[in-house]
Amino acid sequence: MTETAAPTLTLAGEYQIDPAHSRIGFTARHAMVTKVRGQFGEFRGTARLDSANPAASATEIVIVAGSFDSSQEQRDGHVRSEDFLNVEVYPEITFRSTGVEKAGDDVWRVTGDLTIRDVTAPVTVDFEFTGLAKDPFGNVRAGFEGATTINRKDFGITFNAALETGGVLVSEKVGLEFDISAIKQA
Repeated sequence: MTETAAPTLTLAGEYQIDPAHSRIGFTARHAMVTKVRGQFGEFRGTARLDSANPAASATEIVIVAGSFDSSQEQRDGHVRSEDFLNVEVYPEITFRSTGVEKAGDDVWRVTGDLTIRDVTAPVTVDFEFTGLAKDPFGNVRAGFEGATTINRKDFGITFNAALETGGVLVSEKVGLEFDISAIKQA
């Protein structure tokens, strides 16, 4: 019996984010004592990946701002309101890369423009490449995990309330988390 080698997969080509197997999450400190966590339920994105020449890589992600979900209806409604995301006026949050480089064996540093409420600011995210595999349906999938912290005031989101004991109700810093499964396009 002759053994056949598994096909070699390379991290190159056009990819589309699979929202059913990806997550874009957030954390923010509430009342100075705990973190509120949640995610955006609707988003789409593409990536052009070139492991031989990372600078030739690019990505774009579009998030439906109204899909904000922290598992608490009253809070979600408030965050979707004019005080925070103002989803009626600004229905999308976008990220478009402006540069990609390798920052380690399995780390891709992606710098780009994040736009929230029509305010754009530069953001850098280090993504750990978690693997490349062919799924049972014949799709080639690439996995990445990354995180960064932004200041919501940089995007014009300034609502807050002072606490009687000192401090404020909502932190300025917001953590963004990315767990991405992307499918290579034919």
